[in-house]
Amino acid sequence: MGWATWTTVSVPVGPGGVETQENGRLLDGTLDVRTSWRDGRARISLRPSGGPEEWFTMVGSPVPCPTAYRSRALHEAVVEAVRLGGAARPVGPQAGRAGYAPPAAAA
Repeated sequence: MGWATWTTVSVPVGPGGVETQENGRLLDGTLDVRTSWRDGRARISLRPSGGPEEWFTMVGSPVPCPTAYRSRALHEAVVEAVRLGGAARPVGPQAGRAGYAPPAAAA
């Protein structure tokens, strides 16, 4: 099917941080955000800007994402979610939309 990768560096994290799958770790400060799309799924990864090369998986990732084009929209929505903080997580682009949801709404 194909693949695509989007990365935004030095994104300031909003209050409440961003939750990762690795031991429920909350990241704060400034993060690099990467969305990798392949075969209908998008994986969201985060790492502290200027830190080690280790990437952490955002809670809620991977998500269904039918096209590389939609993965770009999802990436932009996730970057905005990181800026907002509050442990937001991605949701798949359903019916042509991409976005994020607070933990209670994404369950």
